Amino acid sequence: MVELRRNRRLAKGVSIAGVGIAQFGAFPAKTTRDIFSEAVQDLLNRSEYGLNISDIQCGYIGNFSADRFEGQAHLGSILSDWIGLTPTPFTRVENGCASSGSALREGVMAIASGLYDIVLVGGVEKMTSVPTMEATDNLASVADSLYEVPAGFTFPGIYASVAKAHMDRYETNLEHLMKVSIKNHHNGSLNPKAQFNMPLEELMQQRIDWAKERSAEIPHWNDANEFLNDLMANPWIAWPLRLFDCAPITDGAACALLVSSDLSRHFTDTPVNIIGIGQATGRPLHDAEDLTSFGATRSASKEAYDMAGINPNQIQLAEVHDCFTIAEIIAMEDLGLFTPGDASRAVDDGRTSLNGELPINTSGGLKAKGHPVGASGVAQAAEVFLQLSGKAELRQVQQKGLNLALSQSVGGAGGTSVVTIYERG
Repeated sequence: MVELRRNRRLAKGVSIAGVGIAQFGAFPAKTTRDIFSEAVQDLLNRSEYGLNISDIQCGYIGNFSADRFEGQAHLGSILSDWIGLTPTPFTRVENGCASSGSALREGVMAIASGLYDIVLVGGVEKMTSVPTMEATDNLASVADSLYEVPAGFTFPGIYASVAKAHMDRYETNLEHLMKVSIKNHHNGSLNPKAQFNMPLEELMQQRIDWAKERSAEIPHWNDANEFLNDLMANPWIAWPLRLFDCAPITDGAACALLVSSDLSRHFTDTPVNIIGIGQATGRPLHDAEDLTSFGATRSASKEAYDMAGINPNQIQLAEVHDCFTIAEIIAMEDLGLFTPGDASRAVDDGRTSLNGELPINTSGGLKAKGHPVGASGVAQAAEVFLQLSGKAELRQVQQKGLNLALSQSVGGAGGTSVVTIYERG
């Protein structure tokens, strides 16, 4: 029997040498190709030493479902032509909400194999082309259509089941979920590219002004806690999840320039090296052994940690997949950043805040930055790049010696998980 390698390593160093991010939000007049082009233009605008797009040798684009949202398939070809990359090979990757996390992994392997030196990876989703109900149905298609969808499971319903299981086992409560939302909205208010780039207090004032203009009953909230506990302002979506526990429907795109590490300083003075990356698959929810944990994330993170030669307690910052507030709590535990049952207490104590001991979702996360599902994985990588290179502006983590970070992208209810570990170059 052939003896297989257990501790995989990248055969060649891979670095992020630049990123581009389109504005996240709802843009009825824009198409998928418009939004992705904005992200690529942002990459070019941020380039320190100039980037000729013709130097890109290969591309991977994460996209969940332009077919359903916009009626456009064969997206790799379309986008390659739109940004002037033809005949460069450009491949669409679909892995649910982990689509661009997987696209990032494909790009890393393309360089680590020695086949290419300069690769563009990106993600894009245009979700507001259809009504909210249709968008919800489209998103539900990543669940098991044989067992889960016929039973009436939408994604809020799936994650509500996960939240209830976690509450029963670890005494997680509604206040813990609410504090995840408050934290991420605060971080999003510092991110100019975020869909919700305002603090909850400003949103509350908008609601009050709206009521005054219409001579309606004026709400009286003393703080964000009271606002989120008001069922008129924050209604139940699927108990125990409320509106502000759910990531929004979003249009957006992001991209990253991957280069062979020996070339990285030809593009930037602050490269960020990818030192570990893992991907794993998990069972559908109906067949899962445990609703309080995603096995794919545990497996993917082990692969990534082993490749990087580090352990979880060395991570100083993380962007995790918070499609719902409970997902952030579970991710922190599955990644080994906190022990099972302790993540909710960490949020409660402020340990995951922007200036806490382990900042989580400094971008605002999917919850506030927005969740254009096919773009979220690379958008996480872009945030890590900005933080490690000291370019995150108002939301820059001030921790001295910031050096190691992680991102985690999830497809479906844990069916796919991609974990990437980064080190400042």
